[in-house]
Amino acid sequence: MRAWNYVVMAHKPTKVSHSCVGNFTGPQKLNLIVAKNTHFEISFITHEGLEPFLDVPIFGRIAALELFRPRGETQDFLFVSTELYEFFVLQWDAEKSVLLRRGKGTASGYISSLRFVNSGMSSIIDPDCRLIGLNLYNRFLEVIRLDDERQLRADRRYDAFHIRYSSLLFSNSGVERSAGKVCLEDVISLGGVEINSEDIEGITGEYTCGILSATYPEERIVEEAWFQNDLDNGANFLIPVPPPLCGVIIVGEETIVYYSANTSKTIPIGHSITEAYGRVDADGSRYLLSDRAGLLRLLVITHEKEKVTGLEIQLLGETSIASTISYLDNAIVFIGSSSGDSQLIKLNPQPDAKGSFVEVLDTYVNLGPIIDFCVVDHGRQGQCQVVTCSGADKDSSLRIVQNEIGINEQASVELQGIKAMWSLRSSTDDSFDTFLVVSFISETRIFAMNLEELEETEIDGFNSQVQTLFCHDAVYNQLVQVTSSSVRLVSSISRELQDEWNPLSGYSINVATANATQVLVATGGGHLVYLEIDDGKLTQVKHEQLEYEISCLDINPIGENSNSSQLAAVGMWTDISVRIFSLPHLNLIAKEQLEGEIISRSVLLCTFEGISYLLCALGDGHLLNFQLNINGEFTDRKKVSLGTQPIRLGTFSSKNSTRVFAASDRATVIYSRNKKLLYTNVNLEGVGHICPFNTAAFPDSLAIAKQGELTIGTIDHFRKLHNIRTIPLGEHAHRICHQEQSHTCAILSLKNQSSADESEMHFIRLLGDQTFEFISTYALDTSERGCSILSCSFSDDTDTYYCVGTRYDLSKEDTARKVLACCGRPLLPSRGRIMVFVVEDGKLQLIAEKETKGAVYSLNAFSGKLLAYVNENIELYKWMLREDGTRELLLECDDNNGLWIYRHKKCVYGGDKIVFVADTDDFIFRPVFFRDKEQAIGNQISDVEILDDAICLGADMECNLFTVRHRSVKVDARYRLAFDIHRSAELEQSHIKKSIKAERSIEMDGEYHLGEFVNRFRHGSLMGSLDSDVGQIPTVIFGTSHGAIGVVASIPHEQYIFLKKLQSSLVKVKSPDVGGLCHQNWRTGKINGRIQVLGNHTAINFLDGDLIELFLDLSRGEMEEISKEVNVSVEELSKRVEELTRLHCEF
Repeated sequence: MRAWNYVVMAHKPTKVSHSCVGNFTGPQKLNLIVAKNTHFEISFITHEGLEPFLDVPIFGRIAALELFRPRGETQDFLFVSTELYEFFVLQWDAEKSVLLRRGKGTASGYISSLRFVNSGMSSIIDPDCRLIGLNLYNRFLEVIRLDDERQLRADRRYDAFHIRYSSLLFSNSGVERSAGKVCLEDVISLGGVEINSEDIEGITGEYTCGILSATYPEERIVEEAWFQNDLDNGANFLIPVPPPLCGVIIVGEETIVYYSANTSKTIPIGHSITEAYGRVDADGSRYLLSDRAGLLRLLVITHEKEKVTGLEIQLLGETSIASTISYLDNAIVFIGSSSGDSQLIKLNPQPDAKGSFVEVLDTYVNLGPIIDFCVVDHGRQGQCQVVTCSGADKDSSLRIVQNEIGINEQASVELQGIKAMWSLRSSTDDSFDTFLVVSFISETRIFAMNLEELEETEIDGFNSQVQTLFCHDAVYNQLVQVTSSSVRLVSSISRELQDEWNPLSGYSINVATANATQVLVATGGGHLVYLEIDDGKLTQVKHEQLEYEISCLDINPIGENSNSSQLAAVGMWTDISVRIFSLPHLNLIAKEQLEGEIISRSVLLCTFEGISYLLCALGDGHLLNFQLNINGEFTDRKKVSLGTQPIRLGTFSSKNSTRVFAASDRATVIYSRNKKLLYTNVNLEGVGHICPFNTAAFPDSLAIAKQGELTIGTIDHFRKLHNIRTIPLGEHAHRICHQEQSHTCAILSLKNQSSADESEMHFIRLLGDQTFEFISTYALDTSERGCSILSCSFSDDTDTYYCVGTRYDLSKEDTARKVLACCGRPLLPSRGRIMVFVVEDGKLQLIAEKETKGAVYSLNAFSGKLLAYVNENIELYKWMLREDGTRELLLECDDNNGLWIYRHKKCVYGGDKIVFVADTDDFIFRPVFFRDKEQAIGNQISDVEILDDAICLGADMECNLFTVRHRSVKVDARYRLAFDIHRSAELEQSHIKKSIKAERSIEMDGEYHLGEFVNRFRHGSLMGSLDSDVGQIPTVIFGTSHGAIGVVASIPHEQYIFLKKLQSSLVKVKSPDVGGLCHQNWRTGKINGRIQVLGNHTAINFLDGDLIELFLDLSRGEMEEISKEVNVSVEELSKRVEELTRLHCEF
């Protein structure tokens, strides 16, 4: 069996790598352009902040981003280069509102004799925009030549030439120009000398810096001057200083040096590792510097005219750890971050009470890097959350990423104290609502739509001097209003009172409900009264007195007749129950005890996909749902948590389907798919009341009362991953695990200590899976680090446990490891632990521990036992009961004595190999798949996940996805195959041959270049299950170092063939890449950052879901052209693609 996979991003990468400021969209428009791995964002800089304008995806990973303005142009051009050394130049056409490509090209191909720059590609454009310099390899400079006429033609491919230079580190610094030369402002980041045999000759081991100039058009690099100064050993980059001051700033860990042809100035800065800089003034006299601790400093070059007199530095405050700094205007600065949220800050002239000059104006969420994550589905209700360990260092945090339905606000008005709302129509036959009735504690106000304005009006027959308990449209063009003193029937045409019903003397109406033909009210003393509506008349039909007070009612029709109901739902006080009565006789059909001490506050009868339900909302934020059989009896009781406050239920329609809105502190929409109720949060907090309000001005809208405000809004047809909740930790979390049974999450974290003796402390932290607050902590031993964590249960034990794997870092081993690492032989830890915890009374209790002979890098549940990857070995532990009643882990077998594991297949990995542990018939074998040069993609593995018994999904260090397939090999049952034939010397030669045969029973099945570094795979779904014609489609979620969250779905082969044809047609008809980059090359697997040519030079058994779903954004003409290519109607294509979007967004 093969796997055909559909890959799509649910959340785009958010880690910022580059930013630049300029006039890109127009001469008078100031723009900020931010690069986020595979896309860049263009924003307008306004007085209110950043206004998003355009999000541009490309078929590549952005390695360089620069704005420049050729001579004679009035606005800036954008230069973009990718990690595959492809580059292009873009210009914005304001008249057509499109991006124009002014040229593209490719720098030098892969040069095996040169080493890549460790810090990544860097780029610079000369001040006259004639040359672009790219540093691709150590000791190698690529120079791209622009047009001699300074005019960029769209059909021109830029020529490039390159120069090898003898010195490892260099820069050119805007020195005075001589005739025929172009001075590059900057070329490469300054870094430490790398000891390598290629570079030893002529290297003194000290930090050097040089000044170069590029001759043009002779295509030569000339060494103007080289100097060797007392540079800081931690010097890590250069800052070019433009005219009139000229020169270069060399930033180190202890000092900052300014150097020019005429002077040199130095200033100490203490110990500080600078990560980014941004120029403030055009003359280069002030610079912002950000270090690894997130401290922002201002560096000032003092000068008298063009003579530099000194350096000054001032601490401004703290921000996110910056990867890029862009000064916008008027003391406004953009801080782009790769390890935390990006920020828009203002630099105030005076410090605040804490001494900081920094004021944070806005924050832009960055999930990257996602180190680990877990998928949480509370109560298995389909409302999935992804909880990530995000960020690094001080910016580390937990992020709760959840699908939400968006409400697009159309209008709003401030109204305090709203108790309830209903929409009414002026005629039974009207298509739109006319009135909005808003009830307060002592009055009722009525609003009506006048064009697009919401104006207050009156209905004469209504009692507006009291609180309204319920309103509804009624037959014969009538309206019903229920107050504490009466039920009023009013004509919707004349707005006059037609009839009125009053309760018995001494009683008042407490709760009420109605539909188009019926009214049900409850008065004090447990009296339940049923009325029917006729033309101009209210008739009391039945009265019953119950033994307890009534808390809530509902008679929403759920049968074939949409105007009347045969059932009534009644919630009770005292006995905490919900009951079903028949109408019109009020006979008791069913009764259900709710248990506990929380009463029902709202009940609702509704129908989803032909199934009748009773929803019962409690006062503590829980919701009970029951299915009702044909007799109105309760079946299939389920309970979910939607919040912590009382819930009010109401129905509305969306896309011709019934939806239920649960208004509470965490508002939720309830709907059904594939006969299963699903729950999705809304991007509003503190919603007290809601009702449908479908008007001509705002069709399919909702009226929402929240926090002193009445809002009219429309609901998104698609829900997105846009609700991201941040839980700051103050320490670095690197592993997380969820345990459904105890409603907790556990994380492994490290915290930097102020004490020099204990620079790091490692912990196991227990958090509640609702609040995510620390509830218990277990401190690991000194020099012990957490490596892996798992929630599992064991055979013959009903409890669920957290299992934690660790390693010890011993100082003597650290020394030996460094020595052996220089020889290419890293030393593995010699000691670790497996610990088993149980959660009791909200606390972590250590039940058992087992010392191991190495680091426990991975743990897996395996047939009621525990499978551990320890250093390079696999060990199987069983959970044993001692005579004294305690439990212990007992090593059952490891890879030295063979594994006997039954009735299960599993894939694990470690280092550079994937291992299928499998059983076939009567024996066990363990084939190993090594990722080496003989395989399709020879890169180190970052993570793997099993798809089924035969297919394994993996990701590697070159941002590729791949699948491997296990082929069963029949081997004599008398022999147990060793894991590694190098450890099998005692086996006979024939046995070794069988082992080799088993090892080769794993083969490549598919490959795909994702362009994202995947840190973790997890089984799960962001949207609940997705069905196809052949059954449910399994999905795996992944998280990446750039903050992206994606989904891999294994689809049927027939669907794969169809979608592959659609994908090819999209590329052919309308390639979405503005840079003209090749989609086929982009998605082909890579080795060492280069395309691996395999057969047809394309991705294998993987589809690009991001590209396919762009079909929905095409114009009608483009859709029709693609429709002809694939021979399927536009409507059918749209339907099929929309179905795929349910993998990550739906409503």
